[in-house]
Amino acid sequence: MENFFNYITKPLTPEDVDLWFRGNNIIPEKLELYSDFSHSLNILIVDTYLGEPPQSNETKITLSEDDNVRHFEWCWNKVVDNFKKEGLVFDYTGEHFDYFKSFFDEIFYNQKMKKSENLLVVFLMTCLIQKNPLLNPILT
Repeated sequence: MENFFNYITKPLTPEDVDLWFRGNNIIPEKLELYSDFSHSLNILIVDTYLGEPPQSNETKITLSEDDNVRHFEWCWNKVVDNFKKEGLVFDYTGEHFDYFKSFFDEIFYNQKMKKSENLLVVFLMTCLIQKNPLLNPILT
């Protein structure tokens, strides 16, 4: 157990990260682009979501599952359009859409406690920033 703990807490050197990238056919520029896309989508979803529970005894307005689907699709299309304006074309549908939709359904829309918003940002940014010393267990 101690060896495992030491392994996952040991930072990777930049040379190790480059070796992992080459060995797994990871292109750093695409990783950065994926990070930017994920971060933009996350910020837009969190900032524009209207289903936040009330802070006090205010009238509670809840969104239906259909409202959540429409919100996600609007955010997705907005981010894809914004990247298209910069000359970076993403398909509107496909496995990437299905993955992000499932991910946000599970981690954001279906959560009772909204503390997951901040955890989501930390998780995405930790996973997607190259040369991060925490990448050792993730790359493995």
